[in-house]
Amino acid sequence: MLLKNADLDKIIKRAITINLNASLLDAREVLLRHNLKRLVVTDAKKHPVGIITEKDIAKTIYALGDKPIKSVKISGFMSTKLITVKKTDSIYDCAKLMKKNHISSIIVLGNNGILEGLVTKTDLASIFLTHAISPLKISKIMTRNVIVAMPGDSLLYVESLLIHNRIARIVIQRNKIPVGIITYRDFVPAKLPYWLAQSADPKEVQNYRMKNSLDEFQANPMNHLLHFKAVDIMSPNPIIIEFDKDVGVAVLLMIRNDISGLPVVKKSKLVGIITKTDIVNAIAES
Repeated sequence: MLLKNADLDKIIKRAITINLNASLLDAREVLLRHNLKRLVVTDAKKHPVGIITEKDIAKTIYALGDKPIKSVKISGFMSTKLITVKKTDSIYDCAKLMKKNHISSIIVLGNNGILEGLVTKTDLASIFLTHAISPLKISKIMTRNVIVAMPGDSLLYVESLLIHNRIARIVIQRNKIPVGIITYRDFVPAKLPYWLAQSADPKEVQNYRMKNSLDEFQANPMNHLLHFKAVDIMSPNPIIIEFDKDVGVAVLLMIRNDISGLPVVKKSKLVGIITKTDIVNAIAES
């Protein structure tokens, strides 16, 4: 996918950072407060030394067992293999590094290793709207092999699908029709069971989900996820898109709704999924 302008410095965003000595709970609180998917971890000199994502938090909680969550520091599970670029690199360079390393963001460094900012898949997907030379059909780049689950499947099973398949979202389907989506973000806030959320006061539900502290019931889902089902935390009525639409339409839907993937349907039936990863890969292959 060729672009009219491939200058990287046009899309660099300011990175929200967190100190190396912070805890998992600190990171979770910052992610929720700023509605972010990742944080850059910095040392005392403000040099980037790691990156932590909502996926890292979900995977760490998943593996905690009986270990107290308050004792977990981000230095113990952050990604320390930093993939970086310079401001003078191109969008193509950035996309190729994302594809090669299977990552969703790249740190941009300035002189002396100082953090300049961050480029994410969202930034690269957005470029398609204004810089793509020609239209591209969704059916050309979508992922056809979709990992799915049923509304009645246990949350432990759904989370194991996410982790073992190294994917970011699960489509919840019924009779081959998408009825929900579950991503790692759904495991980061404290979630109420679907039946309880429907009957509780909306303000109380929001306060519960955004509370800063997690008790052990919420913190160790290995012990409790089997009691809950996909329908309890899935985002229902997912935004879908027809397989014969242009990629630009998909990008607009993702940006407007703050999501990273869309189930692709043909006559209402699930035939694939298109994600920002698919778009980045199309740029990388240019």
